[in-house]
Amino acid sequence: MSVQPVILCGGAGSRLWPLSSTRLPKQLLSFGGDESLLQATVERVREFAEANAPTIICNDEYRFLVADHMQSMGLPLHTIMLEPMGRNTAPAIAMAAFHALENDPILLVLPSDHLLKDTEAFSEAVHKAAELAAMGRLVTFGVKPQIPHTGYGYIKGGEPIDDLGFVVDQFVEKPERSTAKVYFSSGDYFWNSGMFVFRASVYLQSLKTHAPEIYAACEIASGKLASDLDFVRIERDAFESCPSE
Repeated sequence: MSVQPVILCGGAGSRLWPLSSTRLPKQLLSFGGDESLLQATVERVREFAEANAPTIICNDEYRFLVADHMQSMGLPLHTIMLEPMGRNTAPAIAMAAFHALENDPILLVLPSDHLLKDTEAFSEAVHKAAELAAMGRLVTFGVKPQIPHTGYGYIKGGEPIDDLGFVVDQFVEKPERSTAKVYFSSGDYFWNSGMFVFRASVYLQSLKTHAPEIYAACEIASGKLASDLDFVRIERDAFESCPSE
């Protein structure tokens, strides 16, 4: 099943300072290989994209670095959307969804800074998620915890949906260590990965219902997109009014 990859490339990677910095954030660095984390993410979605080149959303100041990383892979032109300022994940996804809405594809939304070694498991999970998204569901990916880590949010799995996934019972913010130990021991909780699959229209309708201010600001901004060489620029004033979420 074809999906439209959307790669979020806006973070500064401040927690990995001084290796990662605002001038060269971690997604543009390589860890244990020749590829940067961004390039590895693009390579990871190649099998799903088919004719759909990934949409990459990044801060305006990283535009040439990101373009250089894409061109060095010898890939066809990509859509690189430029945020004039950071507004966090929900608005970034909304801009990609509005931009793709005419064809209303299933979106595969990924951070650009994951180090993911088990690509076979990832591929299998994406195929299952795309089936669920085709049914109109919003899908998030959980990672089976290896230790009771306190640096991640957690997802509690509920009732199974065929053999494709689970209903989410609960999202939990980063817990204290004692609580993390309980989650880890129960086997019912997963680390929240920040990876998603859903149809563009389903995401936007949910956003309109639950975060109408973000929806409204991004709808206005989506009507003011401007092409600039290989880039798509988001108009500053419209996007600046959007809440950060």
